[in-house]
Amino acid sequence: MVRTVDLALYADTLAGEAASLAARIEREHGKLRQSAIERAARASLTAVAIDRLEELGLLKTRGDPLALADLEETLDAVEALQAWVEETLGRAAADAAVQPAA
Repeated sequence: MVRTVDLALYADTLAGEAASLAARIEREHGKLRQSAIERAARASLTAVAIDRLEELGLLKTRGDPLALADLEETLDAVEALQAWVEETLGRAAADAAVQPAA
């Protein structure tokens, strides 16, 4: 039987991992949005302006839809594991509440 404290610690670890993945997903969404803005801007800028902006490192953002999908699938898996851990933690706590103290 898994100890309740071990489950709680693992739940905290998983929560941190989920938060990290959510932040990475938001950054990837941001890259995709910025890339779309830059593509639209290119259509209105002169070639000279585009060259100058590229020299500054601008107009080069590239989002990766495949990386985004992978991150989202990974987050789904972590969240499924979190749900299992939380359910198991709840059952363990309920079992401990009904057992008489030794």
